[in-house]
Amino acid sequence: MLDKIRKYQNRLQKSFNITYRRYLYYTIDFDDKMIAVFGARGVGKTTLLFQYLDELQAEGNNALYISLDYPFLSGIDLIELVEEFVESGGESLLLDEVHRYEAFASHLKTIYDLFDIKVIFTGSSATSILNAKSDLSRRVTLYHLNGFSFREYLEVKHQVSLQRYTLQEILNEHIKIATSIDNNSFNILKEFKSYLKTGYYPFYFDKKSSYYQNLLNTINLTIDLDLTSLGLIEQKYTYKLKKLLEVICESKPFEVNYSKIATMAEISRVKLYDYISYLNDGQMLLLVDENVTGLKKVQKPAKIYLNNTNLLYAYCEETEIGTVRETFFANQVASCCPLHISKQGDFILSRKYTVEIGGKDKSFDQIKDIPDSYVTADDIIIGAGNKISLWLFGFLY
Repeated sequence: MLDKIRKYQNRLQKSFNITYRRYLYYTIDFDDKMIAVFGARGVGKTTLLFQYLDELQAEGNNALYISLDYPFLSGIDLIELVEEFVESGGESLLLDEVHRYEAFASHLKTIYDLFDIKVIFTGSSATSILNAKSDLSRRVTLYHLNGFSFREYLEVKHQVSLQRYTLQEILNEHIKIATSIDNNSFNILKEFKSYLKTGYYPFYFDKKSSYYQNLLNTINLTIDLDLTSLGLIEQKYTYKLKKLLEVICESKPFEVNYSKIATMAEISRVKLYDYISYLNDGQMLLLVDENVTGLKKVQKPAKIYLNNTNLLYAYCEETEIGTVRETFFANQVASCCPLHISKQGDFILSRKYTVEIGGKDKSFDQIKDIPDSYVTADDIIIGAGNKISLWLFGFLY
């Protein structure tokens, strides 16, 4: 069996010639004995594994890549397979699509306890990986891989190297930073509009002509395969989750009405909460809570967005520019700091900074009396004072 797996590995490895390394690659501590990487389908988890495999092999490390959705692995005992690998001198095990293997958490726990081997595994659903973390206790280090930031999109498209910035740097030095980035040869606002439509998933650069079709296929696989394989939803009800996505597309984020959404999606309100949670874990949705604590936090409805702007353009018949702007901002900022909605302004960052989002003519009227408040404006290259270019928040990772 090991020989057959290595043949698959070698065949796949030859087709993965992507040299660009995502931001997360430089964050992972590969010295840890067990590492988990989760993220939506299509964000580059498999590519990350093969890049690491190349690095291990260059160092003379006996490493093995296994995708647990290989059809010929059906019914195979993973523990026995790992034992065979270790006895043949195996040192590092790279497991892809681990959520496709039944009771994978208990098997990983056994592997950790019994074998002197390093393991890095990936999964497409936050639910599966977070549950596994609970089962694996202190054994696993967890990392989340997002889709392309605007910065990464520009780096790949134009073969340039661009610095990432902290939230504090962007708030305090946005004019200087935006000016330095604008000195590059590309049109930053034109590229930003392209990114909003097609730049979040790395596979865009391989499948430009059929990008939206592939993105819709990715959504369907997440719902029809990942969520059902985890036992979260029966196959006959998956159409309800797709219907729910359509309803959310038609709803403005600031008009969340759970009763109305449940009625339009033809599901009970109790099931609605479950389905929203599943779609959020599968990175189809992005939920933002109000800035409250204690029991009030349970009572307050969140803003519900599609996870990123590409999903908006692929899934929704019409997209409002205000929703696009908020979705981009929430998607990029949520990766680096606590994000909440605000009664005055659109968001509160790190429980301190109030942000109002709009077009280039957006004023401070709604937040003028609030300390530490900012306007984040679309369609401007360089801001002024506490008015910051919206695109700049795509440089957080």
